[in-house]
Amino acid sequence: MIWLTWRQFRAQAWAATGCLAVLAAALAVTGPRLAHLYATSGLGTCAADGDCAAAQRAFAGGVKADDVYPLVFFAGIAILHLMPAVIGMFWGAPLVAREVEAHTFRLAWTQGVSRIRWLCVKLALVGGTAALVTALLSWAITWWSAPIDRADGLPGADVGLGLPNRLMPVLFGARDLAPVGYAVFACTLGAAAGALIRRTVPAMAVTLAVVAATQLIVPTMVREHYHSPATTTVPLTLGPGTPQQITIDGRTMTVSTPVSIPGGWITSVRTVDPAGRPFTGPAPQACLDPSSSPAACDDAINQLRLRQLVTYQPGSRYWRFQLYETAACVLLALVLAGLLVRYISRLHPA
Repeated sequence: MIWLTWRQFRAQAWAATGCLAVLAAALAVTGPRLAHLYATSGLGTCAADGDCAAAQRAFAGGVKADDVYPLVFFAGIAILHLMPAVIGMFWGAPLVAREVEAHTFRLAWTQGVSRIRWLCVKLALVGGTAALVTALLSWAITWWSAPIDRADGLPGADVGLGLPNRLMPVLFGARDLAPVGYAVFACTLGAAAGALIRRTVPAMAVTLAVVAATQLIVPTMVREHYHSPATTTVPLTLGPGTPQQITIDGRTMTVSTPVSIPGGWITSVRTVDPAGRPFTGPAPQACLDPSSSPAACDDAINQLRLRQLVTYQPGSRYWRFQLYETAACVLLALVLAGLLVRYISRLHPA
């Protein structure tokens, strides 16, 4: 049974192995040079010295000087986000649907191998291969991206590359364990969709839609609730050259400046008055008078002693969130596999 499953699956396995080898070669060539840029920029010791701005600029300059680094960085993110959907569509969906479409399941179920063993061997071999390939791919891309990820988690990242850190949604699902969990879930989901729909192409479409929806909903609506967020307040001080956003509608005013939490995922920023109440105005007269200068408006706002209340998930929770999300994906995959086994055991061969 294992040999037969391998014969049916070997084309996808060899294709994945070839792509993985090509990508690994590209990462192996450029990765050490990227690590050298990080080591020589001074980022490794800048946090202890209390000034990372110069080191961030030096590292960012070295990365931007070669177009290969940004290309590989963003390509790695795209590949790891797309990998679960590809596995679910091309590995999972045909797993049962192809057998049902071709009516070869009738022959398989009349041999000495039971239908439950037939299904479990297929799920174990293909799902295990999906997990292994994704794990190797995720490890390679995470290793290559580690200098950039470390830089983006240090103070002064906003004056360097200005990229999101690894806890933020765009990177979190493309690092370490999370892609493996999504790949296992997608593979099992594809197999379940194929068994229910009994057509390969429609099952592939359903798998793509569900995986894409999951990868969109979890980061935007679920992930931030894994743990109660931390809060902090920072002074709101305006001045020449300070990035700021001021909106005045009548006497109502909203004002904010960018906030940086090294390594953290900021989920909300609200401007409050000294008493901690949300601030919406009224706008100071210096900001309403057309003859006043921007500097006078900034000074008037500074006299209000406003602060910004920041809600965020600290960077120290990264691995906890990785474990939560990966475990949830694997649990969903096990539930789907159990339901699929139950369904196949009751499916009439005719």
